Amino acid sequence: MFRSLPSPGSKSIPLAILACYLLSLANALFAQDPPPPAPPSTPSSSSPDSAAKPASPAPTRDAQEVSTQDSPATFKVRVNNVLVRVVVRDSHGKVVSNLKKEDFQLYDGRKLQTITSFALETPRTHIAPLTEAPEARIPGSTVDPAAKAAALPQRFVSMVFDDIHMFMQDAVFVRDSATRFFTALAPSDRVSINTTSGQFTQDFTDDHSLLEKALLGIVPRPLSHHDLTDCPDMPYYEADLIVNKNNVQALAVAADETLQCAFGGDMRMQAAALSMAQAAAQRAASEGDNETQYAYRHLEAIVRRMTSLPGQRVLVLVSPGFILSTLQYEASDMVDRATRANIVINTIDSRGLYSPDVMGDIANPPNDFVRTAGYKATYRVSAQSAQEDVLAELADGTGGTFYHNRNDVDEAMREAGAAPEVSYVLGFSPQNLKFDGRFHTLKVALTIKEKFSVQARHGYFAPRSAEDPAEVTKEEIQEALFSQEEIHDIPVDLQTQYFKKDEAAARLAVLTHLDVKSVRFRKASGRNNDQLTIVTGIFDENGQFVTGIQKIIDMKLLDSTYERLSRSGLTVKSSFDVKPGSYLVRLVVRDAEGAQMAARNGAVVIPN
Repeated sequence: MFRSLPSPGSKSIPLAILACYLLSLANALFAQDPPPPAPPSTPSSSSPDSAAKPASPAPTRDAQEVSTQDSPATFKVRVNNVLVRVVVRDSHGKVVSNLKKEDFQLYDGRKLQTITSFALETPRTHIAPLTEAPEARIPGSTVDPAAKAAALPQRFVSMVFDDIHMFMQDAVFVRDSATRFFTALAPSDRVSINTTSGQFTQDFTDDHSLLEKALLGIVPRPLSHHDLTDCPDMPYYEADLIVNKNNVQALAVAADETLQCAFGGDMRMQAAALSMAQAAAQRAASEGDNETQYAYRHLEAIVRRMTSLPGQRVLVLVSPGFILSTLQYEASDMVDRATRANIVINTIDSRGLYSPDVMGDIANPPNDFVRTAGYKATYRVSAQSAQEDVLAELADGTGGTFYHNRNDVDEAMREAGAAPEVSYVLGFSPQNLKFDGRFHTLKVALTIKEKFSVQARHGYFAPRSAEDPAEVTKEEIQEALFSQEEIHDIPVDLQTQYFKKDEAAARLAVLTHLDVKSVRFRKASGRNNDQLTIVTGIFDENGQFVTGIQKIIDMKLLDSTYERLSRSGLTVKSSFDVKPGSYLVRLVVRDAEGAQMAARNGAVVIPN
C-alpha cells in the first residue's frame, strides 16, 4: 500500500522532505478503516469472551511513528478501582438526597479508606448523549433521535419467580402484584421475566405489554408431589433432618408415626416401621435436594447472563423460600459471583404477611397422631421459618433488601425493582492490595447524627496475580466496558456517523478524539513512546452485546509530530456493519505508560 521508505541517512533525500513524508504517512494511517469487525454474537455466544483470537500483529517498521492493530475484544475481570453504590433512607423509608462526600466513611475491613471519587446519581444521570454528527442524520426523518437515545438501557432488572417452590395461591398473588410493578419503571429500564424451573423466559425488553403477557405464564411447576396423607407424612424439612443432619429424634418421630399409620400401633412391627420411615426419608430428601439444586442452577444461569449487561443490574427473586441444606457452598459462591459483577439481589417472600401454619394446609389437613402431633407441628413451624434463610442470605450478601412479612407485595416489588430517586457512588483505590483473590468486606457509615439506614454492597474480591501486563490491561478494560460509569483520566470525545447501505444494513463509524497533551509518553531514542488500547462496544436497545473491536495504537512520535498532535489531538476511527436501530456505544481508552483510563457513553439512532 505504501512505497518503501529510503534510509534516513541517505544524502539524496533532504531532511525537510523526509519529515513531510513521515507526517503524511501518519495521517494516512490515522484515516484508515479497520478490518471488518467480528460478526454479531449468536444466542449461544453472546459475550465478547466468545470472540475469535486476536489477529497477529503486522510487521513493524523502524521508521514508522504510528501502527494500528485491530482485534476482537476479549477480556477477563479485575478490580483496580472499587465503586460502591449507596442508598440512604430515613426512618420513614424515604431516600435522603442532600448528602455530601464528607458525610460518608468507607471501610475496607477495619481500615478507613480515602474516598477518591463521589457522585450523586438519579435515574436520568446516565442517559447516553446522542453522538451522531449532524450530517449523519437523514433529512426529513420522522424519527425523534433524542427520544430514542433517552430510552436506551441504563438499568437491567431481572424478575425471577420461583415456580418450583410456589403454591398456586402464591403465584396468583404475586402475578397480580407484579402488574403494578411496571408503573415504577423508567423509559431506560429493561426488564426480563424468568423462572427457577427454566420453563418460561421473557428476555429483557421495555415493552410492558409483553411483560404483562409473560406474567400469565407464572404457575407452580414442582418437580415432585408431597401429600400430607402419605404414610408416613414426610416433608422435606423433616427428611433433611433425618438424612442430611442425622437427627435421631426426627427419625424416632417418623418411625413412631409409621408404626401408627401403617401397622395400627403394633409394637411388634417397630423394626419394619423404622425401615419404612428411613426409606420415606431417603426418597423425600432426594426429591427435595433435586428441587433445590434445579432451582439454584437456573438462578445461577440468570446471574451469569446479567454479568455481560452494560449498566446497573438488579435481580428480584420472588419466592416462598427453600431450604439450602446441601447447597450452602454453592449459595455462597452465587453471592460472590453477584458481588463481583455488581449485581444487587433483592428478595421478596411471596407468602406475604403470614403466621406460622401449625396445622398445615387447611384444605389438605395432616393425619397427625397424638404421640407425634406436637413434634410434627414444631417441624412445620421451623420449616416455614427456615425457608426464609436463603432469601435473607442472598439479599444481605449483595447489598440488597429482603422484603418479608408484609401484605403490600406490590409496593415491595416497586421498591425492589425501581431505581432509587437518589443514590451515591463512592470510589476508592485499595491500598497495598494483595493479588490473592480474597474477599474484602466493605462497610459504609455516616458521619452525621441522624439515624438513617444505609444500603450498599458488602464487599469485593481482590484480583488474582496476573504477571502478564497485557492480561492485566484486558481485565481492567472489561470491567470498564460492561458498566456505564464514566471515567475521565484522559479527555476523550466520542462521535458517531453512519451510512445506510440499504433498508436493512448500515455502516456505523465511531470516532474517538483524544487529547494527546494529557497522555504520558516515555522518551527514548529521540521519540515519544506510548501505547493506546481503544475498545469500542456496541449494544442494542435491550442491552444485548452486538459487536466490538479492540484497537492497539503503538506510537513512536518524533518531537515535531508530537507537537502537531498536541495541538490537533488524535482521532481514531472504528467501523461496524449494523442494522438500523438504536444503539448504545461504550468507549474505553487506556494508555500503557500512565495506566490512565477514559470511558464514555454514547447513543446513536439509525432510522429504518
